[in-house]
Amino acid sequence: MISAVRASQRLDSRGNPTVQVEVETNSGIFRALVPSGASTGQHEAVELRDKDASVYGGKGVLKAVQNVREIIGPALIEKKFNPQTQLKEIDQFMRDLDGTPNKARLGANAILGVSMACARAGAAAEGLPLYEFLRREAGASGPYVMPVPFFNVLNGGVHSGNTMAFQEIMLAPVGATSFEEAMRMGSEVYQTLKKVISEKYGAPATGIGDEGGFAPPITRPEEALDLLETAVEKCGYTGKIKYAMDPASSEFFREDGDYDLGFKDKTPNVVSPAGMQELYSRLMTKYPIVLLEDPFAEDDWPTWTAFNKTCPIELVGDDLLVTNVERVRMAKEKKACNSMLLKVNQIGTVTEAIEAANLAFSLGWGVFVSHRSGETTDDFIADITVGLGTGHLKSGAPCRGERVAKYNRLMDIESQLKAAGKECLYAGESFSFPSKLSS
Repeated sequence: MISAVRASQRLDSRGNPTVQVEVETNSGIFRALVPSGASTGQHEAVELRDKDASVYGGKGVLKAVQNVREIIGPALIEKKFNPQTQLKEIDQFMRDLDGTPNKARLGANAILGVSMACARAGAAAEGLPLYEFLRREAGASGPYVMPVPFFNVLNGGVHSGNTMAFQEIMLAPVGATSFEEAMRMGSEVYQTLKKVISEKYGAPATGIGDEGGFAPPITRPEEALDLLETAVEKCGYTGKIKYAMDPASSEFFREDGDYDLGFKDKTPNVVSPAGMQELYSRLMTKYPIVLLEDPFAEDDWPTWTAFNKTCPIELVGDDLLVTNVERVRMAKEKKACNSMLLKVNQIGTVTEAIEAANLAFSLGWGVFVSHRSGETTDDFIADITVGLGTGHLKSGAPCRGERVAKYNRLMDIESQLKAAGKECLYAGESFSFPSKLSS
């Protein structure tokens, strides 16, 4: 049973306030730290901020902290919920307590902190690792799957100070044989990429963005991909490492329905939806790109649908879907994409995120787990990735403690599973559909 719920204001990786929650049961004290996004979709669950400009520039979360302490916590204790068996009921109770469709009253950041901490409490009561507890909550089965890490090594968009519109250029070591080897490959390319950038643009150009990726003075995605090609070739991993992109195109979508690739330097470079489709097709022809996330704006349904008809790779909805079952159903009806990005703070509870993932799986889609640009050292998403068997995740570059915390946790999980003699497979080329893997 839950005996105490505490909350505090702490800082995320950008130095902005976030919510920390502690849930106490007879199994111990269990903590969670909530992440925050920069390029957030308008359909996401609402992150409650204080908006007092004199404190943290209005980004304080003391209202959310107060809601945990004075409303959510006492109500959960009164109900005598047991996280070991009632995580779904706890999450539903908090949603009902909030009473809004987007968790705007109590704050998704308040609710999620409690949900994550309760999941950890439930796992401890069961005597299970968190990934195993989440696996049972999801009803997952089969061999354990270690994900392909998609490293965001070149930053643009709102995550950096350069003029490239596209937010993330990622590398994926699909040719590795284990997660640990994938980490080595990714790290080696990352360090080599730093040297390539320094030689081309000078040492000052090796500064990094919010997610640990480099942000050299580039504008076009081809410039980024060419840098990556050079680094991969120097490391001898050509063919073993593939690429992915997250343009985060809602950030440069215009009210007239076009896209402005020059939005960052105020020099208009307006491209039509058809032109954007042609751009992506050219890039996919020239480079080994295996995943494309949010290539179009969150409500540009016609363009998503048109592109999905011929898109040969994994087409991931992030702002389009916001880890929400209703948006997933809309996308299925419109045949808009074939994969869902999973961000637990987009929806605001652990069990809703699991429900959305299971729906996506049932549609034959991929599920791609993601961190946020404003992260914490909480490694929860590492466990949910293994628990759900999603086959791939992104947690930024192999750099910065809040990013590496997730990758280190995954290496620990892989080691533990192998030491226990459990069947543990690396997703590799099958990252989109890991259920098809066989040992």
